[in-house]
Amino acid sequence: MNAHTQHHKLVARSVKFDFSNSPVQWIPNDPICSHLINGINLILPAGEFWFCRVYNKALVYVKDPVLTDDVKGFIRQEATHARAHQSAQAFLKQHDYDLEPALKKINWIFGVLLGESPLGIKALEIQSLAHFWLMTRVGVVAAIEHFTGVLGQWCMDNTSWDKADPVIADMFRWHLAEEVEHRCVAFDLFKQLLPNPVFFYLYRQFLMLLVFPIFIYLLADIARDLGKQDPDISIRKIFNRNFWRLLPIYQKQAKATDNGPTLTFLTQATIRWISPRFHPETEGNTQQALDYLARSAAVQALK
Repeated sequence: MNAHTQHHKLVARSVKFDFSNSPVQWIPNDPICSHLINGINLILPAGEFWFCRVYNKALVYVKDPVLTDDVKGFIRQEATHARAHQSAQAFLKQHDYDLEPALKKINWIFGVLLGESPLGIKALEIQSLAHFWLMTRVGVVAAIEHFTGVLGQWCMDNTSWDKADPVIADMFRWHLAEEVEHRCVAFDLFKQLLPNPVFFYLYRQFLMLLVFPIFIYLLADIARDLGKQDPDISIRKIFNRNFWRLLPIYQKQAKATDNGPTLTFLTQATIRWISPRFHPETEGNTQQALDYLARSAAVQALK
């Protein structure tokens, strides 16, 4: 728990989303940002259930009761997020999108590459190595959560989605508001598991060096999988490009419309991570997130 963070209990809010009247291109006149953000629905369930498995294993090493409570709240919130995005996957399937190729890649990343015995390496089952691998995966979560936290604050400040489909916009805003709310937990847990300040600083930089390019590539690659299935042939042509040709198209669109975070925004967030004084507390406004959660239609519907 960071000394400067005002603590409040993390709770998993019950939500329900009805996508029956929602379009796949949920941001009007913007298939590029719509498909890119829709792709997040494919990544999150496997990723967030993996977060939960890793954090359940890490709990036994947490000595601070406040951080223990935060980690438990984080796990409950992430499990709720995963289930909500599973319902969004079903929505995409109902619109005849084939998700299996993309899900196969994602399940390999979280099930094989980042599993208990990555790539079948049994040596990591030895207790000392297993602990190091657990700590490494907690660090990977911390690096990913840096992006979900800054994306959450971007979303809280965003107004362009006010004209988008209200149900899908609310799903992402509810989720990202909770990412702002729990943005410090992963970083604080990683720091507790790796208390040496020099090793902690160097290792978190090393992990971000791996996470950032994979994160960007995965977002673009899954968006391509969806965009190439769009019913409009002109849109399919946009997405029928390789990774390097698609990125500048997305950057231009996001900058012009503010319908998605720009690559410049994400790069600047990564640069802030480099500072030895970095802490996620400075990356978001908790009260702003809580204010949104208090008016979210999906949260209010089940109160």
